[in-house]
Amino acid sequence: MTCDFAGQIAGRAGRAMLLAGACGLAITICGTALAQETAAAGEMAQPADAAPEQVATGNEIIVTATKREQTLQDVPVAVSVTSAKTLEQAQIRDLKDLASVVPSLRVTQLQSSANTNFIIRGFGNGANNAGIEPSVGVFVDGVYRSRSAAQIGDFPDVQRIEVLRGPQSTLFGKNASVGVISIVTDSPKFEFGGNVEASYGNYDALIVKGVVTGPVSDQLALSVAGGVNKRDGYAQDLGTGNATNERDRWFVRGQALWEPSAQMRVRLIGDYSKIDELCCGVVNLQPSDATLAIRALGGRVNAPNEIYDDRVYSNIDSTNDITNWGLSGQIDYDLGPLTFTSISAYRRTEALTNQDSDFSSADLIGFNAQDQSIKTFTQEMRVSTNLDGPVNFLLGGFYFNENIRQSNQIGWGTQARSYADFVIRGLTQNTQSLPSVEATISALTGTNYTGRFFTQGQKLDERYRLKNEAYSFFGQADFKVGDRITVTGGLNYTKDAKNFAASATSNDAFANLDLVQIGGTALSRGFVSTALGTTDPVVIGNFAAANPTQFAALQAQAAGFAALNANLSTDAAAADTNPLTVGNPLLALQDLQYLPPFLAVPNAVEAGQTRDDKFTYVVRVAFDLTDDINVYASYATGFKASSINLSRDSRPAESDRAALVAGGLTVVNQTYGSRFAGPENSTVYEIGLKADWGPVTANLAAFNQRINGFQSNTFTGSGFVLANAGRQSVRGLEFEGTVRPAKGLQINVGMTYLEPKYDSFILSAVGDLSKTRPAGIPAISSTFAATYDHEFSSGHHVILRGDFHYESPVQIIEGLPGFLDGGTRVATAAAQPFRREVNELNASISWVLPAGLELTVWGRNLTDARYLLSLFDTPAQPESISGYTSQPRTYGIAARYRF
Repeated sequence: MTCDFAGQIAGRAGRAMLLAGACGLAITICGTALAQETAAAGEMAQPADAAPEQVATGNEIIVTATKREQTLQDVPVAVSVTSAKTLEQAQIRDLKDLASVVPSLRVTQLQSSANTNFIIRGFGNGANNAGIEPSVGVFVDGVYRSRSAAQIGDFPDVQRIEVLRGPQSTLFGKNASVGVISIVTDSPKFEFGGNVEASYGNYDALIVKGVVTGPVSDQLALSVAGGVNKRDGYAQDLGTGNATNERDRWFVRGQALWEPSAQMRVRLIGDYSKIDELCCGVVNLQPSDATLAIRALGGRVNAPNEIYDDRVYSNIDSTNDITNWGLSGQIDYDLGPLTFTSISAYRRTEALTNQDSDFSSADLIGFNAQDQSIKTFTQEMRVSTNLDGPVNFLLGGFYFNENIRQSNQIGWGTQARSYADFVIRGLTQNTQSLPSVEATISALTGTNYTGRFFTQGQKLDERYRLKNEAYSFFGQADFKVGDRITVTGGLNYTKDAKNFAASATSNDAFANLDLVQIGGTALSRGFVSTALGTTDPVVIGNFAAANPTQFAALQAQAAGFAALNANLSTDAAAADTNPLTVGNPLLALQDLQYLPPFLAVPNAVEAGQTRDDKFTYVVRVAFDLTDDINVYASYATGFKASSINLSRDSRPAESDRAALVAGGLTVVNQTYGSRFAGPENSTVYEIGLKADWGPVTANLAAFNQRINGFQSNTFTGSGFVLANAGRQSVRGLEFEGTVRPAKGLQINVGMTYLEPKYDSFILSAVGDLSKTRPAGIPAISSTFAATYDHEFSSGHHVILRGDFHYESPVQIIEGLPGFLDGGTRVATAAAQPFRREVNELNASISWVLPAGLELTVWGRNLTDARYLLSLFDTPAQPESISGYTSQPRTYGIAARYRF
């Protein structure tokens, strides 16, 4: 597998990876030369395990990617490590900024401050829908954080961040099917110390944070970290007059480390954070006739040439009020060659958000409010060895229990009726208006609807619950074969159970109408009138009295006509060609039924539960070619349990249609889709090389990774379509290297080449995407960084740092469901003009004084290169497209004092 596979990958990468190959060759040559020079001068580098962890660089850094401490050089896993020093010098404020130094990672903040999406090697999902756990598992000090709101922090006391690439389910269990982000913070120290930092930047950005630690006794040490992060919004909302995309958050974290004996360590952590900010601004990318209607009402929407002008329009602020806190305890006990570990944690997140979801200054959608509560308990227990002999092993178990309660309300605003009138006139070529439609439907149904359509306050009131309980058992063993070969085998069994409930009530009068049936009634009456040659009800009544048999036959034909029309109206292809369906005057108005009735689950047909279980495993061989070069080959599988669609687009499966109809359970305008997506099953073949020549390191990985049943989550403008792709695959190469060519100078290079494909995806939100390239995954991602630390004779240091992050052009999404009435080709073509290319330059200059004071001038995205993060169908505005834009240039000064 190894040679053929590597050749295939390298061949496919071709010219795209020529630069990476050149960098790798240069680093290898430099490494050999510099290593020889170092040895000749008698300046042999100290062993990696002898270097203090806080000052280790390159492949000497200690990592816990396999849940045991090893140097980056020795761990046979594709892992990127960002040290505390890099976090400080690069002014990385939270996980969103981390992508600028880890090419294989992509982090995107979307709808609110609570939604962050993580993607590794092109795979990832989650965010925006609480029923979908990320495919990338995030851990902080060994504690699994199931939702993105719990993962935002400003890193005041972080020791390092490890990004593990590829399936990690064997050791990390639940929902690590494509990778892991592991954040490791500093534990309390038995020496008094700490640091405090203050930073000020453009947009009146003010950050104050710090940590203090020290001993209470010979056995007990404490630390307290905290910070405040404030910034004015960089986007001006010209509708409300306020600035959005701001920062207003604070946090505190306390830790205690108790070491009652040489064999026992107890670490307790408690943290609390608060976010209360306006976010996130949306721009219009493509207007439509609906946009013209908004402007006719006096509403304002940005023009397409103003996308990056940082001006948005809303009539209410998009608010985020998020509280996140947790407690955890870790106990380690050494018993001879065994180390027993227990990690217990309880976490809670409360999020209140509201959004103007028509993204204009007109009051169309009056509110879109969500109240979400997430309670999570986790427990991990494991035992591991650290033997000098040929065998080492790790055994453990993990338990997960989570409860989610969520309510949503979305409703019409004060201008909804006027807006609907404009849209109806446009859809009917100005032959109908809102009052005439109300009069027509009143006459056809016998119910008075005058003044009742699209009135202020009519809403959809949603309620969701999800209870998830899971456990897993795992084990991994390393077998040493001779002095240089290590064979690793690992196995995990995970069982996951979810019970969910969803209900919604709609008091939207128009959305509760069956336009197919009502239109069919109009057509059948027209059929009778045409057959009799008159619309006079008196004449028709006289004919019926005189010819009851003939009139009954006409009525039967009319009923059959209406029924045929109703059946055909659900078939888009038939609707385009059959005159019976085309003749229904009301079908064009179905797009305005934005808040439709909802079939609650569980019900007599749908149980509202999923049950999944899976064995995953890893097999790996590592070989020390020399004392400086290690190679490995591995095969690993991953697993992620079913995800639940907690949105208004949760719909019963087509396979349940017959049973629901037979049971009389369907609601008006019943449609079918999915309540949940089944499990993801991932596999990866990988070969890698790690080299450490002291002044030079080089890490290379080639892989073929695929996911069967990838959980795709697509926003439709009204809800989320959650569906399984048949299979998605990616081939790729990753390279990371460092060079220290001179004293104080270090150069870092990171490059990723990806070649993704939907091998099979028939039921996507925009139709069959099989054999196409998934959107949003750039072929090349790269980071080039250089740091120069010049020490003066006085002991002062000047540190210069710069990094450049590049992502090649890529289409952002595969297609837009709002255009699906025209077929898959039209829906995909609507998204094709929107592409993303990333070119971000960051830099900093620091002056470090011997007394512990540091002064820094920094800038991120210095060239102010802007791009689109995402795009989607604009809610309640047919054929309009909206999106989120990247952050503009930011810069500032910072002062840090260490003591």
